Amino acid sequence: MNPLLQVRQHGQQIWLDNLSRTLLNDGHLAQFIAEDGVAGITTNPAIFHKAIAGGHYYGEDLAALKQKPLSAEARYEALVIPDVQHACDLLVPLHRGSGGNAGYVSLEVSPALAHDADGTVAAGLRLKAAVNRPNLLIKVPATAAGLVAIEHLIAAGVSVNVTLMFSLAHVEAVASAYLRGLERLRASGGNVAAVMSVASLFLSRVDTLVDRQLDELGGAALALRGRTAVATAKLAYQRYRARFHGTAFESLRQAGARPQFMLWASTGTKNPAYSDLLYVEPLIGPETVNTLPDATLTALLDHGQVANTLERDVDAAAAQYAALAEWGVNLDEVGERLQQEGLAQFEQAFAALLELTA
Repeated sequence: MNPLLQVRQHGQQIWLDNLSRTLLNDGHLAQFIAEDGVAGITTNPAIFHKAIAGGHYYGEDLAALKQKPLSAEARYEALVIPDVQHACDLLVPLHRGSGGNAGYVSLEVSPALAHDADGTVAAGLRLKAAVNRPNLLIKVPATAAGLVAIEHLIAAGVSVNVTLMFSLAHVEAVASAYLRGLERLRASGGNVAAVMSVASLFLSRVDTLVDRQLDELGGAALALRGRTAVATAKLAYQRYRARFHGTAFESLRQAGARPQFMLWASTGTKNPAYSDLLYVEPLIGPETVNTLPDATLTALLDHGQVANTLERDVDAAAAQYAALAEWGVNLDEVGERLQQEGLAQFEQAFAALLELTA
């Protein structure tokens, strides 16, 4: 059986971490959805830069837009919003059939707004209105300002994909912002059942940085390499289960609110010594999402071994954390550093993107 369809049987959604007019116009995305059970799309500035720079379907539209008195960012949005709408439309049947639990497309606010809560809220509301699809997720980074914006957007009934999370501290802060937003939405008479949110925990970059620190320590510390990201995801899921399936969430659940699903991001393996499915096979379980770049999706289709693995080896995950602490590896500091580096990478990609449309 198709491994992607097997994953769905275990309650996990597979999303594609890519979007382009080639995928849309040549029918590849429709095929992924119809035949392989792909249940959503994530995007970011780097993905759209690659699509526009390398895609032959954008040339005429971009040339026409450059004849208009628009900013580079406005031209970029005019190019990609139709793509996002097209992808949303392809996923509408799944969105409806799942009762709003699946079938989403993510569109990110400008990385320049990462430390501007008010600007992020305004951009999120504007993009939601521009795309005008019920299955859109506005992508917001888990910075201090982003947390404020997430609460406001959820309170305004906007569905949100929280990005650039790298630690359990980020997981806790993001879930709290989501819950505060839901409570405000309910208090204002809004429909909490119409809101969806996912919390995107980035994985491969965690191992890259922690492994580097372990290499510097040497000796017995080397045995801990390549295990931190999966351990983080397993522990994050335990916290998810306790938070959203416990009594504290029951009142919101009765009102129709959804849990904030954990989403595994940055799932392409960077270290060639590790399995190309290191961030897929051990992390399959209910009420989760894994967003895969093309190469990882192909690997899963080709040789993926599928089982309900997410709640296995939780004690080993906790032991990994304890061992790292004994070696002086501070995972909260790792998370903050990686978030800053991730923001810088997104800002660079966005700047390069705007150079294309200037």
